[in-house]
Amino acid sequence: MAFSMSFFFIVTALLISPAYSLTCTSQNVTQKNTRFTNCSDLPVLKAYLHWTYDPAAMPKPTLSVAFIAPPAKPEGWVAWALNPTGKGMAGSQALVAFKDSNGSMVVKTYNISSYSSIVESKLFYDVLDKKAEFSGGAMRIFAKLALPSDATELNQVWQVGSAVKGGMPEKHDFGPDNLNSKDTLSLVSEATASSPALAPSPSPTAGSGSGNGRQNGNDNGSSRIGVYGALVLLLAIPLIHF
Repeated sequence: MAFSMSFFFIVTALLISPAYSLTCTSQNVTQKNTRFTNCSDLPVLKAYLHWTYDPAAMPKPTLSVAFIAPPAKPEGWVAWALNPTGKGMAGSQALVAFKDSNGSMVVKTYNISSYSSIVESKLFYDVLDKKAEFSGGAMRIFAKLALPSDATELNQVWQVGSAVKGGMPEKHDFGPDNLNSKDTLSLVSEATASSPALAPSPSPTAGSGSGNGRQNGNDNGSSRIGVYGALVLLLAIPLIHF
């Protein structure tokens, strides 16, 4: 009995280790036969981005994304955006997910012209597909965008809020994490030039990017499990004799 309980606690501690579970590479994210070839552990708001860039798509290159983050409260919202004119929230073209009045998840598009003006509208980027899910305390935005043919680097912004009123997201907090939720997404240096539906296995070499936890999707997952398995066996040997 003592061995069984000790073994259980060892396995549990290893499997829920933050170094393993709280990274984008530990998440299995797919959508409509799209395997996301890259992912980023975004630096704030417990957010992650999985993405695939297809420069050969016609008539325009496409960017398929899965944005994952917990809302500030369960009845709140999450947003991911690209800003074609600057690095902050003002001017960003946002995809915002929240629960509709009937309880179903929706994704709406907003042109954030200023910090005080949020207008539901068509985006600068053509949105070819979009949907949202809510599970495990996190909301997921899935979207496919058509990009300009000369796009090589994008300004991305993300945000979370605590409430939705009348079908509109309420203002978010203005804490340090909320104000620093922006980064650069480098398409050329990180993306694999392939069709999203037929994306090859990711390279073991991590993308360059801006250094905020960027990693190629799904690499290192099996090797981490192997390391944890070896540790479990080493720790369990003296307990078996006991």
